[in-house]
Amino acid sequence: MANQIANAAPVELPPAIRADKTFRCADGSVIGVAFFQGDTLANVRIPATGTPTRLTAPAKGEPYTAEGGWKLTGDDKAVTVTEPGKKALSCHT
Repeated sequence: MANQIANAAPVELPPAIRADKTFRCADGSVIGVAFFQGDTLANVRIPATGTPTRLTAPAKGEPYTAEGGWKLTGDDKAVTVTEPGKKALSCHT
């Protein structure tokens, strides 16, 4: 077992959470978004207590996306989020 551990590939830890915010949206719903260091990863929770969906951005400043049509733009003060098959929602803290 010691030999396997010694020869194992290095483990890369996920980035630290930079901000974890709750947003009120234009339709009255409440969502949660966790932004991670590096600004290329965000977890969206709809509703705010729901299971997180991981969204990634190719580079800092670009929209976060995930399969199926997820899209998130904005920052820790205001976001616009699009769920698959739904209209974009404008949300703020």
